[in-house]
Amino acid sequence: MKLLAIILTVALEILPKGPAFLNQLQKRDSILVADQLEYGFKLEGVSAGTELKMADFSEASNDTLTLVRNWKIDTLRVLKKREMVDIKASVILAPFEEGRYELPPLYVVRSCAGQVDTLMFTAPELEVKTIPVDTATFVPHDIKGQIRYPVTFSELLPWIGGGLLLAALIAALVWWMRKRSKEKEAEKIKEPAHITALRNLDKYRGEKFWAPEKQKAFYSGVTDTLKTYMAARFGVDAPEMTTAEVFDALKTETAITPELYDQTKELFETADFVKFAKHSAPDEYNAKVVPTAVRFVTDTYRATLEEEQKSDVL
Repeated sequence: MKLLAIILTVALEILPKGPAFLNQLQKRDSILVADQLEYGFKLEGVSAGTELKMADFSEASNDTLTLVRNWKIDTLRVLKKREMVDIKASVILAPFEEGRYELPPLYVVRSCAGQVDTLMFTAPELEVKTIPVDTATFVPHDIKGQIRYPVTFSELLPWIGGGLLLAALIAALVWWMRKRSKEKEAEKIKEPAHITALRNLDKYRGEKFWAPEKQKAFYSGVTDTLKTYMAARFGVDAPEMTTAEVFDALKTETAITPELYDQTKELFETADFVKFAKHSAPDEYNAKVVPTAVRFVTDTYRATLEEEQKSDVL
């Protein structure tokens, strides 16, 4: 089908610039229906500041020759010293009917340094072919589904090996975590009771625990630590006893001096007032709480150790 040429009439002079180019985007010997073609022109030595105007090619597009992409200008080379560039401008077309096409020549309005002229590029002929179909023997077939091949053992082997390796790594990690947990538990069990008690009491040093709203946690922490130590050192179920029951059970312990017994009992009674009667102890007494608890642990440990050494000698 012959297309009407698009001529720009704003220029005063038409300058022939040779043939336009027509490149097939699909590389094959002939042009087939629906192939995409790049149609355009090249200009060398375009001065800086030059303006180029091309007509909208969509006006020449129809059902048989469709415009896929309108004008696009690309720079091919830059001549920095001369301040010039080589450019390529093109559109992309797609024919949808077999036959010979007469493409329109390309007219480009060029404006530079106040001068305006029109550049003309002659159009090549376009011959579009189609693949011949033998209608006498042609039989249409349904669309076939994707071919599926049976999975072989060699294909499954890497996945099986990877799964077994992952399972082994998970089992090893679980075993290591359990072992580590048991080791930590054993370390806690093996640690002497007085060491554990002193380390816990050390957490409650400082005036930050003496504020009225924090005293309940302060006294609970100190007395709970002492009860745990008493259970380990003297074999009394101190964590489950009241203050009166605890000190009734400790009356006969020779490792506890009367003075230490009274001071520690006073500490527990004060803690009961703080925990259950909303009593607020003065700072002077709060300052003596941790030292009293530490003295109870260290003195009873030393006394018990001395008794054990005497019994070993005997």
